[in-house]
Amino acid sequence: MNVTLAIAKRELAALFVSPTAYLVIGIFAFVTSVFFMAYFVPGRPAEMRGVYEVVVWVLIFLAPAVSMRTVSEELSSGTIELLMTAPVSDGQIVLGKWLGAMGFFGAMLSPLIVQIVVLSFAAAPDYGPIVTGLIGLLLIGGLYLAIGVFVSTMTDSQLVAFLLTTLITGLLAIGTFYVATFPGIPDWLREGVNYVNIYGHYQSFAKGLLDATNLVYFVSATALFLFLGVKLIESRRWR
Repeated sequence: MNVTLAIAKRELAALFVSPTAYLVIGIFAFVTSVFFMAYFVPGRPAEMRGVYEVVVWVLIFLAPAVSMRTVSEELSSGTIELLMTAPVSDGQIVLGKWLGAMGFFGAMLSPLIVQIVVLSFAAAPDYGPIVTGLIGLLLIGGLYLAIGVFVSTMTDSQLVAFLLTTLITGLLAIGTFYVATFPGIPDWLREGVNYVNIYGHYQSFAKGLLDATNLVYFVSATALFLFLGVKLIESRRWR
């Protein structure tokens, strides 16, 4: 576990010296602040749901920008060879990379905390949906970053990793929604497509509900992509 945390700290430190990371934080803060001011007006409920739903879509593009360098940079610079020959397992490498990205992601969400504080001073919001919605965003971010870490093990190009991760997250969040609306699609296929739709699983969190089915979905999907990332790194040892 100490090795995993060491890799996570190294990844987190590397993210915070990257200009791309600060650009991501700046874009996130600007977009969420604009929508917070747009939604927080007299006559509207004192809630964060509108802002949170915007974040769900924005993360399709911002999360890949965070994760694209996790393993791809190691591959392009050749430092992955040092990691693979060090006394560290492939699972520790992938988990450490993901935890480091999650640490940065948590910092990226800090503008939402500021907005919640402002909302608390100016109104009397219902904190249930605010807290569960934030938990849902952390779970979505964890899944998106797991996908990004998995994709970054495939290529030494950060641009390719960004584009491919954006494609996968976009399909899971948007593509599946439109596929389910196709006329004539079999019911069993529609149910399956609806199940993998990320936004559908997030809606209960936005309403203030912690549903076990949705928790299992995010945790299991995140674990699946991390597992696939481990297997891809393992395959490199045999090349």
